[in-house]
Amino acid sequence: MSSPTPPPPSNGIEKLPTGIDGFDEITLGGLPQRRLTLILGAAGSGKTVFALQTLVNGARRWGEPGIFVAFEEQSQQIVENAATFGWDLVRLEQDKLFFLDARLSPDTMRAGEFDLIGMLATLKAKAEDIGARRIVFDSLDVLLSLLNDPMAERQEVYRLRDWLHASNLTGIITSRLTRDDALPYEFLQFTSDCVVQLQQRIFEQVAMREVRVLKYRGSDFTPNEFPMDIGRSGIEMVGISPIAREPLALDERVSTGVERLDTMLNGGYYRGNSVLITGAPGTAKSTLCGAFADAACRRGERTLYACFDEGGQEIVRNLRSVNIDLQPYMDAGLLHLYSGDSVSGNSPKHLIAVRELLKRLKPRCLVIDPLSAFVKAGEQFVAQRMALWLLRLAKAEGITVVCTSLLESANAEAEATTIQVSTIADTWIHLSYVVRGGERNRALTIVKSRGTGHSNQVRELVLSDEGVTLADVYLAGGEVLMGTLRYERELADEMERQHIRDEVERRRLELQMAETEATFRLDVLQRDLAAKRAALDQLEREQAERERNWKTNRAGLLQRRGVDDAMEHDS
Repeated sequence: MSSPTPPPPSNGIEKLPTGIDGFDEITLGGLPQRRLTLILGAAGSGKTVFALQTLVNGARRWGEPGIFVAFEEQSQQIVENAATFGWDLVRLEQDKLFFLDARLSPDTMRAGEFDLIGMLATLKAKAEDIGARRIVFDSLDVLLSLLNDPMAERQEVYRLRDWLHASNLTGIITSRLTRDDALPYEFLQFTSDCVVQLQQRIFEQVAMREVRVLKYRGSDFTPNEFPMDIGRSGIEMVGISPIAREPLALDERVSTGVERLDTMLNGGYYRGNSVLITGAPGTAKSTLCGAFADAACRRGERTLYACFDEGGQEIVRNLRSVNIDLQPYMDAGLLHLYSGDSVSGNSPKHLIAVRELLKRLKPRCLVIDPLSAFVKAGEQFVAQRMALWLLRLAKAEGITVVCTSLLESANAEAEATTIQVSTIADTWIHLSYVVRGGERNRALTIVKSRGTGHSNQVRELVLSDEGVTLADVYLAGGEVLMGTLRYERELADEMERQHIRDEVERRRLELQMAETEATFRLDVLQRDLAAKRAALDQLEREQAERERNWKTNRAGLLQRRGVDDAMEHDS
């Protein structure tokens, strides 16, 4: 089923889409309809592939038949070469594509005795027969070189341009550039309505392909150079156009995969934010990425893990050493690993692959390890633009992105001189080494985290068989101690605290014994006092009793004597 042709832009120029993602974006719709487009490039830059792919996409997507006129290669060779792209040209040749071999030998023509009238008449009849809307003249410069007459060359090109308009066909011509990027037939640029240059160059031993629109009559376009690649499905490119959708600002938090790091970030990363983890080699950047991917899969969220410096299976194996097993999530289809070669590959290839996986998998979380691989695989400025564009694209889709960037320097600010992702990253975590006492330990610092409070403390990142955790660093005399030094100081402090606890316990026991002894002595004294008090009470009772008895006995004696009280007193 064919897709509808996009409506013409508001400026009135009717356009025909090429179907090449990215190119239609930078040209605001594709090639000028019923006009002439010139594709320039040196040998191997992809001119023929670009032109043929435009015909194939028109036939397959929009049901528009096309014609391919070959002035240099045999059409059969072109069909065989394009077989690797999976376009099924043999089937399309049945009713959608027509190939014409137009190679001419210098021995069979003389200057001034050849023109395109007969060929164009044949092509017009064929175009009407199959209903063609697009036509390609591949390597037109080969034909022009045989004419060997500047006037004849210009005349044939003008004839071709007028014929396209009269035939209601959109034309593409390809022409090679010399090694110094010079165009042998400069007038081609003036007669063409749209001029596109393809180039291939080597940057630090990495092949880079680029596309640039030099000219587009009657239409706005983006004149910058854009990366492209020739992949399994033909030309692939990233237009790096403005993201149509505004980035989402979500309040939901997602776990980092490390409990104490979640605490340092007041609950984890914001959903849909971009997180940058920087550090020197070996500081456990990939480990933090693995912890995040593990936490995402535990939540049942589809995750894409793009790794460039290591193979996917190698990362899965290495993460098992810290109790992170990603294999079950891969088997369940929750986790997809993309392994790219940052040495032999190039940054457009990586970006295109990741973009296509985002479209197909629609993940909630994305890991790019490391993002600095884009720089290693291409020119820094181009790679930087692509990396930033990818992060913005993911953010617009609400995808939480955790990426790493390699630092050659221990200074965190050095990251700003490489890929400069830190300027748009919402959260920046820096990992570093602390070397002291013959030991190297890892430290974690949160450089920034937009929209949320976060800890400003340095934590020691500890990797063990039990997993990944963060330990409080030890401050002693203004110095930060980690690892064995921290353990030794903590042990010494613990011994000192234990000594104090033991001394306190000894003093407490002594006091307890003294209190017991004092209590016992007090009890003895109290019993002795009680006994003496009881004896005194008894003595007082006996004295009182004696007094009563004495008085009673004396009264009885006086009575027997017949003496009254007065006499007794007188006596």
